[in-house]
Amino acid sequence: MDPVALREAAESMARAAGALLRDGYGTIHSPERKGRIDLVTEYDRRSEALLLEEIARRFPDHAVLAEESGLHEASGAPVRWLIDPLDGTTNFAHNYPFFAVSVGAESNGTLIAGAIYDPVRDEMFSAAAGRGASRNGAPIRVSEIARLEDALLVTGFPYDVRERPREALRVFEAFLVRAQGLRRDGSAALNLCYLAMGRFDGFWEASLSPWDMAAGVLIVREAGGTVTRYDGSAFQLDQRQILASNGRLHPEMMEALAKVVGVSADSA
Repeated sequence: MDPVALREAAESMARAAGALLRDGYGTIHSPERKGRIDLVTEYDRRSEALLLEEIARRFPDHAVLAEESGLHEASGAPVRWLIDPLDGTTNFAHNYPFFAVSVGAESNGTLIAGAIYDPVRDEMFSAAAGRGASRNGAPIRVSEIARLEDALLVTGFPYDVRERPREALRVFEAFLVRAQGLRRDGSAALNLCYLAMGRFDGFWEASLSPWDMAAGVLIVREAGGTVTRYDGSAFQLDQRQILASNGRLHPEMMEALAKVVGVSADSA
C-alpha cells in the first residue's frame, strides 16, 4: 500500500471524527467508567463508529485495532489500522481543550502512515513513512535542545496510578529535578505531536496501548526524533512502554530512567 495514500486517508478520517468531537465539546457529559479513573463517553463510541465505517468503506480488506471495540480481523489483511477515537477522554469529559483523534496504519508490523487531529485548534499532524511529518501541511522537525536542564518534558500517568503511585512518581521526580520544565496534560497522541514539532523536547510513559502511540510514533520518527523503550531497546507497539525525544536528549533521559527503574525496561 502507498504510504502517502494511506496518510491522506488517515487525515480525512481523523478530520471527520474530529468534527464530531468538536460538536460535543463544551456540552455536559455523563461518562461511564471502564476503571477507577478510565472513562468513556458517547463521543468515544460515536467517533469510533464513524472511523470503523469509513475504513470498511474505503478499505474492506484491512484489519482494525480500535480502543473501544478491539480487534476487527480480516484474513490476509495487507494493512492494520490502529485508531483512538478520542485520546484525552477525561479532558473532553471535563471540557478541558486538550484531546485528539489518532489514526495510524501499519503493514507487516511496520508503521507506514498516521494522522492525529486536534479539533479545538484545528491542527492536523500527519506522516507517511519516508516522506516526513507535517502540521497542517507544513513540514515539522524536532527541537535542537541538547541538555536536559534546558528541556521541556511531558508525560502521563497510567490508569492504575492509584494502586501504584510510587512507581510513576519516582520517575516523575527524577525528571522534575533535572529538566527545565515538566508537563502532564492528558493526551499521549498530542504529546508526541508536540514533541515532533519542538513544543516539547522529550516524552516518556510506562503503560500505553498501541492505539495511543501508533500514529504519534511515526510522526516523531519522520520529524527526526528517536523512539525506544526506557533502556534504549527497540520500541514495540505491544510492549506499552515508550521513551521519545528529539534524539539529542535520549542518552541523558535514558540515564535518568536507569537510576530509578534499573537497566531492564521490564522493571518499570
